Amino acid sequence: MAGSASTVSVVLVHGGFVDGAGWEGVYNILKKDGYNVSIVQNPTTSFADDVAATRLMIARAQGPVVLVGHSYGGAVITEAGTDPKVAGLVYITAFAPDKGESVDSLIKSSPPGGPVPPILPPVDGYLFLDTAKFRTSFADDVSEAKAAFMADSQVPWGVAALSASISEPAWRSKPSWYLIATEDKMIPPPAQRQMAARAGATVAEATGSHAIYVSKPEAVAALIAKAAKSVGVKAAA
Repeated sequence: MAGSASTVSVVLVHGGFVDGAGWEGVYNILKKDGYNVSIVQNPTTSFADDVAATRLMIARAQGPVVLVGHSYGGAVITEAGTDPKVAGLVYITAFAPDKGESVDSLIKSSPPGGPVPPILPPVDGYLFLDTAKFRTSFADDVSEAKAAFMADSQVPWGVAALSASISEPAWRSKPSWYLIATEDKMIPPPAQRQMAARAGATVAEATGSHAIYVSKPEAVAALIAKAAKSVGVKAAA
């Protein structure tokens, strides 16, 4: 059938401080619905390394690719998404930088009055979130036990990755979708709305924290499936 799940591959890209394991709930839903799904494990040592890791998974994927990024992963998919195999982009409460912008510049230009993420001073070129404040800021709708595990298994995030700028934003030439997490305390919802509007994204909103991909996998998977069906139909036309 034109635009069926099997014709489209989904590549999931995680953000800073976490790894790809957080996508498990979304992965299970999409796999059950028949999608080919792969998960990037960003080194988070540098932006170039993360883009390279993502492009490696794009190359391995079959058919047109829907590239999905959470948080910092949105910057990664913005750069890597210019790959010809990528048919669409999905931002999950994510950064969507324009040409010449970086995650760092977007953070600094965020609307005033929003919550300040508890990022600790860098150590040897890497960042961590304050473990004691991790759940409140990142995952307050995730169980205490799960949030504690996420806090204690943080991946060191290279400072250099935040300052790297976009060469050519994929959303300027490809369709995009954006899920706004209305209770996000890491990327303020007003900033999310601004980036989504600038990208011309199809927008959905859901009540959830920055870790909405963990706490509300159904909402996240639904938007990804919507994007995959849209690009699948175009690919089959």
